[in-house]
Amino acid sequence: MNSMLSQVRAIADTMVTSPANAKARTAIIDIGSNSVRLVVYDGPRRIPFTLFNEKVMAGLGASLGRTGQIEPEAMERGLRAISRFAHLCRDMDVQEVRCVATAAVRDAANGQDFIVRAKAMGLDVELLSGAQEAVAAGYGVLSGIPTANGIVGDLGGGSLELARIRDGAVHETISLPLGVLRLPQIRAKGPSALERQVKKMLAKADPGIEPGLPFYMVGGSWRSLARFDMQLTQFPLPVVHQYAMDASRAEQLTRIVSHVGRARLKEIPAMTGSRIPTLPDAAALLSVIVRQLKSSELIVSAYGLREGLLFGDLPPAIRAHDPLLVAAEAEGEAQGRFAGHGDMVDRWIAPLFLDDGEAWRRIRRAACLLADVGWRANPDFRAERGVEIALHSNWVGITVAERAMLAQALHSNFGGGATIAAGIEGLASAAALKRASLWGLAIRLGQRLSGGVEGPLLASKLEMAGDTLELRLRGVDTDLFGEAVERRQRHLAQAMGVKYRMAW
Repeated sequence: MNSMLSQVRAIADTMVTSPANAKARTAIIDIGSNSVRLVVYDGPRRIPFTLFNEKVMAGLGASLGRTGQIEPEAMERGLRAISRFAHLCRDMDVQEVRCVATAAVRDAANGQDFIVRAKAMGLDVELLSGAQEAVAAGYGVLSGIPTANGIVGDLGGGSLELARIRDGAVHETISLPLGVLRLPQIRAKGPSALERQVKKMLAKADPGIEPGLPFYMVGGSWRSLARFDMQLTQFPLPVVHQYAMDASRAEQLTRIVSHVGRARLKEIPAMTGSRIPTLPDAAALLSVIVRQLKSSELIVSAYGLREGLLFGDLPPAIRAHDPLLVAAEAEGEAQGRFAGHGDMVDRWIAPLFLDDGEAWRRIRRAACLLADVGWRANPDFRAERGVEIALHSNWVGITVAERAMLAQALHSNFGGGATIAAGIEGLASAAALKRASLWGLAIRLGQRLSGGVEGPLLASKLEMAGDTLELRLRGVDTDLFGEAVERRQRHLAQAMGVKYRMAW
């Protein structure tokens, strides 16, 4: 069938710029001012899966503000890291490796030495300008949040990039020497020094970025700050992507972080020890930026420069695809028993939910695409498995409330019935969760009737006839009716508060 994933593959096969198919293994070696990282990607090019991820805190930019140089020890640490990464890429049969360097290598007097030595290892280092960094960060946010409209701020070790994004494109950009490794020297000049410096730099750059917009936070230090806030507020999901905060929270976090001990911060899940020292400076800069830009809210993006580099290389036809649905289809096909069955079920149950808006139809389709991913689990725990997949998998392009709806749909589909799954009650409205449970029960009926094949769905129709849920089959196919099918139809009808019947 001509599914979204199939379209992605078909387009990728004809791409002039990338003749490899949509599942070609790629990697990015990201030589930053604070860390050097390898990420290997596989799967659909629109939303590739992270196959391998490793970083080394090389600290190439640690002494940049003081000496203007990459220190010898940091140079060697960084080169050892990329040498290992290059070796791994060869052994992992990575077909395309892109090695990029940012502010530390760009600004250091001996940055060219690093590039030359990397070249001797067989790595061609692409030195990104500040503008290129900003564009990549902007595209990274758009890759994971396609409807994003605001200012992207990518905080690295050596620089801060700002980019205006709207309508799926990156517009005005600016790069400022305000990375977390440079901030201590600025703040040491006095309590107002950072505010004065930022104000002066923005005025000089005159990016023409309008105030009062959402601010999208990118970069490890700001993500760590968001995780700290999630801990403070007891946020129920351990997912930082699209975590939102009031703009005023930046100033509050600046005060709180300065009074919290290192031991307390180390207890926070996913908080690395190397990030803890940067939190006070990262919080202070965020607070200043929010005031200067008069930001309306703060939104965290787990996607940034690396994802933006991949996204920016895609043709418009693939960029336009929905990242949630592409990922859900790929996961469904990899984990499920019956290829293409999710799309069939979605079309089959759609007549029951004609008043679903576009946003709900999208989540309903994702649930259908994932409707068979739990079949290997113990039957007693399949409902819990569905909730786990929805809430904790690395989906993008989905809000917290939408995750909860997806979780409820899979919970009901995998045998949880019409009851609301534990732990998601406060993540979405009661009406939304009720609707999602009906999706799940309808999916469950479709799977039981069809046995995972196309014929029974094509031979039947599920729809409302007045106040009755009617399952209609052709006369020659009435032997598909059975006790198990009748039971699942009854459960759905009871949840809907209607009568039911089988007809032919």
